[in-house]
Amino acid sequence: MWRALASNMMTLLIVAAVMLIAVIGWGQRSYVSTGPLDAPIFFEVPRGASLTRVADALEAEGVISSATIFRLGAQYTEQAGDLKFGNYELPAGASMAEVLDILTTGGAASFRYVATYFIRVDSAETRLTERSAGDGRAEVVASFAPEDPLPEPYAALVAAGTPMAHRISIAEGVTSWQIMDALQKADFLTGEISAVPAEGSLAPDTYEVERGASRSAIVARMAEAQTRILAAAWEARDPEIPLDSAEEALILASIIEKETSVPEERDVVSSVFVNRLNRGMRLQTDPTVIYGITNGVGTLGRGLRRSELRGATPYNTYVIPALPPTPIANPGRDAILAAVQPAETDYIFFVADGTGGHAFARTLVEHNENVARWREIERSRQAN
Repeated sequence: MWRALASNMMTLLIVAAVMLIAVIGWGQRSYVSTGPLDAPIFFEVPRGASLTRVADALEAEGVISSATIFRLGAQYTEQAGDLKFGNYELPAGASMAEVLDILTTGGAASFRYVATYFIRVDSAETRLTERSAGDGRAEVVASFAPEDPLPEPYAALVAAGTPMAHRISIAEGVTSWQIMDALQKADFLTGEISAVPAEGSLAPDTYEVERGASRSAIVARMAEAQTRILAAAWEARDPEIPLDSAEEALILASIIEKETSVPEERDVVSSVFVNRLNRGMRLQTDPTVIYGITNGVGTLGRGLRRSELRGATPYNTYVIPALPPTPIANPGRDAILAAVQPAETDYIFFVADGTGGHAFARTLVEHNENVARWREIERSRQAN
């Protein structure tokens, strides 16, 4: 009897072992085989979320076939505690192993919705885009100024707590006051800015920020970035330029930034000012006169008057024989590089050429001819 019982128990154990091996094999195959997701999706791992919560959400979204196998796989590979919070784009057909690698590796965040706050010289605007998972195509679904009521698509996403990337994009040539004014009006930021930073001290760029980020912390990031850019540029400067300090380079860069929006012209415009400084000539540039009137607050909104070109201000380079005392805007990296590495030219004049760029001249005669052509273009435009 005991022998038969022992034999039966052995048989049951063998069957159980075989079944366990089969289950483990099935689980392993399921863990590494193609997943059920038929199209890419965006997926969020909330801050502090447990492995169980994430696994259940993945199963509910149809990304994986079994939350249990996903958890066991994470524990077996010792990745259970490595989940990184954030927003991800998960590809179609990703296996559980591949999904886990994505969620534990982290990397650049991927959002379905992106709100970019553009700060320009004369305006600020939020543009909300919706991205398609997989192909990366983006469609603008809302666009609004800070003073406008929040449009329904944006307001609904905010109210629902939908994951959304926020970016601040600052154009080159914007003044510090204009940046501060726009940041104070941004609905997604918090805190106050105690004072307007020094002109030229903020780096125009696009910054990734979180909703609820501190305004003062963002300003500090911009200032740190500009400090690094200026230091690197000054280190790489042409030793022959007539500038005595990095601050003077920043002043010249701000003038270059305001004088041309054509990237290819920056170093040539810089050469004109450098040539004038070397000859002891006044820079005679309108943007400095405008800054002496506005102090960087808002925009002038009209043309300069003859009396203003003759008016004595510390910034009127038609009057003062040198650089103005401070920058007149926040220049970008390329303008700063142009200031310290100007092109080698004999130009000492330039004027608009009607195409968005400028006509350069070595002599006053050439310059007067260029001015005459520009005035003819202006008259033709006014007539039309």
